[in-house]
Amino acid sequence: MRNPGSHRAADALTPPPRAAKTARMATGTLHIDLGAVRRNWRALDRLSGGAECGAVVKADGYGLGAGPVARALAAEGARTFFVAVASEGAAVRAAAPDARVFVFSGHMAGDAASLRGHGLIPLINSPEQWRRHREALPGHPFGVQVDTGMGRLGLQPSDWAALRGEMTGAALAMSHLACADAPDDPANDAQLRAFRAMTEGMGAPRSLAATGGTLLGPAFRFDLVRPGIGLYGGLPFGGAEPVVRLSVPVVQVRDVPEGAGVGYGMTWRARRPSRIATLSAGYADGLIRAMGNRARLWAGDRAVPLAGRVSMDLLTADVTDLPDVPEALEVLGPHQGVDALAEAAGTIGYEILTALGPRYARRIVGT
Repeated sequence: MRNPGSHRAADALTPPPRAAKTARMATGTLHIDLGAVRRNWRALDRLSGGAECGAVVKADGYGLGAGPVARALAAEGARTFFVAVASEGAAVRAAAPDARVFVFSGHMAGDAASLRGHGLIPLINSPEQWRRHREALPGHPFGVQVDTGMGRLGLQPSDWAALRGEMTGAALAMSHLACADAPDDPANDAQLRAFRAMTEGMGAPRSLAATGGTLLGPAFRFDLVRPGIGLYGGLPFGGAEPVVRLSVPVVQVRDVPEGAGVGYGMTWRARRPSRIATLSAGYADGLIRAMGNRARLWAGDRAVPLAGRVSMDLLTADVTDLPDVPEALEVLGPHQGVDALAEAAGTIGYEILTALGPRYARRIVGT
């Protein structure tokens, strides 16, 4: 079986470039509009119906920078933030000194110094975490996360029943919806009933809704909503403004004859004499391999298809129908948002956003 990573077969069938172009940009450019993040937060705040609107900035602000995002949202009025693990909290605390910062993973082994030093609030997920928290940080604030049916994180009903009497004074009681992106899924109402039953009478503020739950209606919003993906321009918040644009420089343009193959495995072959642009980005930069031969790039208002597999550092696109090949093609922008690109790659917008790599030059506006 031929090694799909071998260069020999591809080099044998691919003619040398007719002409090479040297791009001015050394890397792709990722434009991040924090003004759009702020406007998306305001829109979700209006939709919250009186509940406090927090913000999820885990995974380094969904890949866009937790510090800049938190700083912008704190200036907008956000007072409660959520991170995945305690080590993410330092950047958020520095950006929002007066905010509450909750940690979804709770109090894990070794977290005490970070929780204390940065004033983070762990969301307790298990009896073990509760014991650890009491012993390591007596009197330190905590929240409670209960499992209402997602089966992923949080105190299970039996553990919560045993501990509820001693876990008084929680700063927040929360759970997470498994199917909020599908409004008609009966799991949403089942989890709502379970959450009410498990938290009624606690005396703590309650939170069940992330972006999707916020859109499900008033019954799901309780005291605090905690949007994530909707802040960054992704579904299911259809009213979100796009937050990112990504352009990738053209390294080289070559002519290939009819029948010539392009890229690893030669999964794309020219059906006519064609022009192929090679671009300086690949799956090491978050443009995942599955989008090869499926996704499109944009030259202004004109779409050009990817031709062949995505490599670690390179893309190839069929630019035959362009009158002129620009110095860069757009991956994300007004014609193709994160969800459209994700659909072409068989994934979700979350993965596209959080995978955008560190080699891009970042241009932040709207601070």
